[in-house]
Amino acid sequence: MSMNDPLANALSLILNDEKIGKNGSSIKPSSKIIKNVLEIMKDNRYIGDFEEIENGRGNIIKVNLLGNINKCGVVKPRYSVKKDQYEKFEKRYLLARGMGILIVSTPLGIISHDEAKKKNIGGRLLAYCY
Repeated sequence: MSMNDPLANALSLILNDEKIGKNGSSIKPSSKIIKNVLEIMKDNRYIGDFEEIENGRGNIIKVNLLGNINKCGVVKPRYSVKKDQYEKFEKRYLLARGMGILIVSTPLGIISHDEAKKKNIGGRLLAYCY
């Protein structure tokens, strides 16, 4: 487990819990980026609700799993994407067109690649999920 990438840890934890059929995951430590990424996964119905539980040291995020994730993970290195390059990365990281999401950090915050395409902005790839 790499200690220097909490987002990678969070996503691999979710994926593992999902694979063994658990209905929830506890992620620690919590961070803004992790919460933003989870929010997008929730909006796209990959996970259910999640809540942050304060424990005085880094906090824990409890995530409800829906069994909708086949694969998710971080994109390393965090490639810069121009607004017309999403397709290339969709081909690389997602199963098929229109299936799955890339999660992108943009000047407007962390959003899905579909939203970034609509808003016509580039950013840095953080993660993918399908």
